[in-house]
Amino acid sequence: MSRPSHFLYRWCLSFTWFYQQNPCIHRDKEAILKHGSMRFWRRRPMFRRSHLKILLIGNSGVGKSALMNQYVNNRFSSRYRATIGADFLSKQVHIDGRTLTVQIWDTAGTERFQALGTALYRGSDCCLLVFDVTSATSFQALDKWHKQLLLQIEPKEEPTFPIAVIGNKTDLENREVSSEEAELWSRLHDAQYFEASAKEATNVQEVFEWAIHAVLKNRRGLELLEPDSVHLETRPSEEGHRGKCGC
Repeated sequence: MSRPSHFLYRWCLSFTWFYQQNPCIHRDKEAILKHGSMRFWRRRPMFRRSHLKILLIGNSGVGKSALMNQYVNNRFSSRYRATIGADFLSKQVHIDGRTLTVQIWDTAGTERFQALGTALYRGSDCCLLVFDVTSATSFQALDKWHKQLLLQIEPKEEPTFPIAVIGNKTDLENREVSSEEAELWSRLHDAQYFEASAKEATNVQEVFEWAIHAVLKNRRGLELLEPDSVHLETRPSEEGHRGKCGC
């Protein structure tokens, strides 16, 4: 047996003996195993993701930007400015002692920007379909937007992908879409239904809180809160700890 092979053989035997003598290496403790110049240990949880992405889609003029601005900045502007392509705002939230960054994407509701769909939908965790309760046309367009959404998300995500329908502008009186009609459409499409007013901040907070918690309950949310486990680092061994369990 050559010298390098002999050294490797002896090291493996030594490592195997140490593993058998120290069953505690399966526990989540720091400094679980130290051997030679290599140190294997479990650190405090390292989180894979610290952000989530929420999409707002629907016809132009239904108030997607207003909902986003009201939630993030607590501000409403009556001046309408059409979104060109896409826009997004971020807000930090604290859940279970962990800080998450919520990215809210406002997509353009016009036909000429729908080609951007694939890039915008990629990596999304939740979708809010928005219509204007004073516009029957915007409500009827939900079929188109919902179909486009299902074409963009991965088939394996479809059964659990969180979707909500938002009937915006409830502060206006000339209503064309009833609550019952919108609720029925939402149930038929496995979506949660909310009515909101970006102008008066009615239900805006509740809508986005639902979206965040729906993501965390969903399979994709496990990536946000599930810790990584084993980490490997090269460190000098410490005298007095060699061959001892770190329990």
